[in-house]
Amino acid sequence: QLQASGGGMVQPGGSLRLSCSSSGLTLNNYDIGWLRQGPGKEREGVSCFSIERETTYYSDSVKGRFTISRDNARNAMYLQMNNLRPEDTAVYYCAINDPIRNHRPACSDYTPLGQGTQVTVSS
Repeated sequence: QLQASGGGMVQPGGSLRLSCSSSGLTLNNYDIGWLRQGPGKEREGVSCFSIERETTYYSDSVKGRFTISRDNARNAMYLQMNNLRPEDTAVYYCAINDPIRNHRPACSDYTPLGQGTQVTVSS
């Protein structure tokens, strides 16, 4: 239902824009987010947007470099990633939270959907 795309290999300092489109889900009814899981690491919440609180969360490691956005007309969400670092290497997943069923969960607890997209930052 959700499929992330836009990953790839990039040199440190480079940029990528991840996209996630939905079929069957109306994204503007959900909190949206991006999670990632690096090699040998636990899954972490990168950035999430809460409809109720109208606030955006960024993990400290990406703050100032990544930007989450959504396009309700296209039923899509994005993650603009700038100044990428080797430690950003991970599989990135788009994720949602139903704000009616799950009230104010942590970003890392959003539900990832789809297979994710690989981002590799290496020189």
